[in-house]
Amino acid sequence: MFSKKMQDAMNQQIKHEFYSSYLYLGMSAHFESVNLPGFAHWMKAQSDEEAEHGMKFFDFINERNGRVVLEAIDKPPTEFKSPLEVMKKVLEHEKKVTAMINALYELAVKEKDYPSQVMLQWFITEQVEEEKSASDIIELLKNLGDTPAGLIMVDEKLGGRKAD
Repeated sequence: MFSKKMQDAMNQQIKHEFYSSYLYLGMSAHFESVNLPGFAHWMKAQSDEEAEHGMKFFDFINERNGRVVLEAIDKPPTEFKSPLEVMKKVLEHEKKVTAMINALYELAVKEKDYPSQVMLQWFITEQVEEEKSASDIIELLKNLGDTPAGLIMVDEKLGGRKAD
């Protein structure tokens, strides 16, 4: 059974997923403004992916004959000091999202909501990938430093990201 408690929690997650998309889109705009098109491309792809995640919850609620209720999305930050700072914020944010997904899964277990548990397993796996991806970029930036040549190398690498 799809409980009201589970439905409400998933509606909140829709808001969080779309905030993630909005946050990453803002980061993409920042990178465009400082002429780092590869970083901008990577963040835009990340934004698109987060919007897809929000739609997974949207569709799942509807498939379970629930009611989607959209909440207001907060304004994200738009100014950043460095690419390393941005990627650290990405990792921090992804860790928060992981905690939210884990809490949803715990609720699904408590509610004995097996369909939600199955759906949320995909998100659990996805969050491992999200955190690793951000961590890898942070380590690359730390290793290369904020030198112009290092930033150009990372920018070119990130610009090659395929749309998921």
